[in-house]
Parts: sequence; structure tokens; C-alpha cells
Amino acid sequence: MNKKLKWGLVGLLVIALITWGVYSQLPKTNEELAAADKVMPGAGSGGKRVLNVNGRIVKPQELKDEIKINGSLLPDEEVNLSFETSGKIIEINFEEGTHVSQGQLLAKVNDRPLLAQLQRLTAQLKLAEDRVFRQNALLERDAVSQEAYEQVRTELATLNADIDLVKANIAQTELRAPFDGIIGLRQVSVGTYASPTIVVARLTKITPLKVEFSVPERYADEVPIGAGVDFKLDGSLAPYHAKVYARESSVNQDTRTLALRALYPNTGGRVMPGRYVDIQLTKAEVKDALSVPAEAIVPEMGKDKVFVYRSGKAQPVEIKTGIRTESDVEVLQGLHTGDTVIVSGTLQLRTALPVTLDSVD
Repeated sequence: MNKKLKWGLVGLLVIALITWGVYSQLPKTNEELAAADKVMPGAGSGGKRVLNVNGRIVKPQELKDEIKINGSLLPDEEVNLSFETSGKIIEINFEEGTHVSQGQLLAKVNDRPLLAQLQRLTAQLKLAEDRVFRQNALLERDAVSQEAYEQVRTELATLNADIDLVKANIAQTELRAPFDGIIGLRQVSVGTYASPTIVVARLTKITPLKVEFSVPERYADEVPIGAGVDFKLDGSLAPYHAKVYARESSVNQDTRTLALRALYPNTGGRVMPGRYVDIQLTKAEVKDALSVPAEAIVPEMGKDKVFVYRSGKAQPVEIKTGIRTESDVEVLQGLHTGDTVIVSGTLQLRTALPVTLDSVD
């Protein structure tokens, strides 16, 4: 290679390096800015940025502050039926799963020995009463002593007491319904030797029903007597309504909850006790509340604010909040009926930022 060709190649290489260095210093197009400029025209060329947002018009609506908890349905009354005495069952007078009335005879054990004893005592009663009558007539004529008269009176009183005792024993051989309710499956048959420890059947009063549940201790003072309770049953979308009628006297120290009971009328007895329920407990209810979605609120320096759409721009407004639900927050101060609150893109909003409403609810 001659010397001229060698220096020529070196010159070309130097020129190429200088050209590359100059090109690398030229301004380049920012692809991200270009893409953003397509979405928000003018942002990449010095114009004002326009943000597409969604809005919601503020209007009065009913707002409920609710707690979602679990509970159980309890019967109003329930008892295991058994005899007060021992003996062989001679009668069963109910059908399983049917309604029985208070005082209805359900079953009976053998009372023949007691009936015979009652008959004997009753037969002696007439003679004892006649003896007292005669002794009283003799006493009025001083033909008998006061002691003799008092003795026959005592014998009559003792006889009456024995009769009452036998009648009470006979009553114990009868099993009667203590209240109106549904009687369950019987556990004995005619001929069974019954005793106070043997359960004949279970009697349940299902009208009304009790709804038992517990709330965390922080809500203990927010659920007064008379508070409304809405609950649902598994497999049913229909809501049921009850009212709190009783509270436990203290907070459970193990679970840190307060037990409460509400009353559900259960008209017609359609709902069975023992079922698991999902409860919505209304702590507070505002009929005409102004509210905004929770995502529209921007906390700043210990205060809450929202952005309102005014003349094509976003304007911040400081608000004072009230009760909260799962999705909405009550606004006590700062907004008025008809204001359009921006509910999307809140982290990108700035004062007087131009915005375009894509949708308004």
C-alpha cells in the first residue's frame, strides 16, 4: 500500500468519527412524549395538557353506615320434654313435626295405682266431713270436748292434703306442652319405661326468632336497643329485617366483642332456627346525604379534598366527611347539589388542569 492511499484512509476515518460525534449531540425525538402527545394533544409542543376523566354529579341520596357480620338464628323458646316421674308410657298423643298448643296433653305414663289411691281417699272424705259436722254440733251443746273436735278437723285436713298430693302425682304422669310450638322427633315409644332423665321429644317455639350476633367492642356504643338489622340466609337473596331488643351486660374479654340479640317476627314460621345468617347492621342512616366515591377523595396535609369540574378545568375543593360505606363517603361541607366531582385520574390532577369528561354518572 502506497503512502498516499494509507493517509487517505486515515483521513476518511477521522472525518467519519467527527461526523458521528456531531450527530450524537443533535436533539432526539422523545418517543414517550410523542405517544403522550397523541393522547393529550399539545403536551409535547408547549400546549396545555388535557386529561380525560370521569365525573359524578353530586345529588342527595340515602346513605347507610353498615357493619357486615355473621350470626345465628335461635328459637324464641326451646325445651327437651321429659316426665317429672317414672313409669311405663301408656299414651303418646302427638305427631312428630306438628304444631302443638300450650297445655296440650302429649304423653302419659301409667297412673292406675294413683287413681285407685285417689278413689280410696275420696271415699273417706265424705265420712270425715260428716264426723266434723257431728262433732261441731256436739261441741255447741258442750257434749264433747274442744280437743275431740280439733282432732276430727285435723283428720279431715290431713285427708284433703293426701288427696291433693295424689292429684299432684297424677298430674306428673301427664306430659303437657309448656308453650305453643313445633314438636320434633319423638325418642320413645308406647311401653317405654320413662324417667325424668329420658327425653321424649323437643319442643321449639319458632315465632318469633332471635338473631344472635356479636360486634367488635369499638362498635359497642353504636348499636342501641331498637337498631335495625338486615340479614340474609344462605341460598336466598331475599332480605330479612329484625330489631335489636337486648344487649349483653359487658364485653367478652376473650373475643373483645359485645353479644346482641334481635327479634325477627317469622310470620308463618317459614324460617327455621339454627341457621347461619349474614348480617348487615345499620349504625347510622342519612336520608338526603351528599356523597362522593371513596376513590375521589385526595388526602393532603391531614385534610381531605376533591377535584370539581368547572369550565373545563379541575378545581380542588376542601371537604369535611361524615359516615362511610363500602363505596361512598358522606360530604358534610364543601360540595353542593349539582357539582360534578372528578372520580378518576385523581393522582394526576392539579389546580386548573384542563380536563375532558368521558362520562358522567
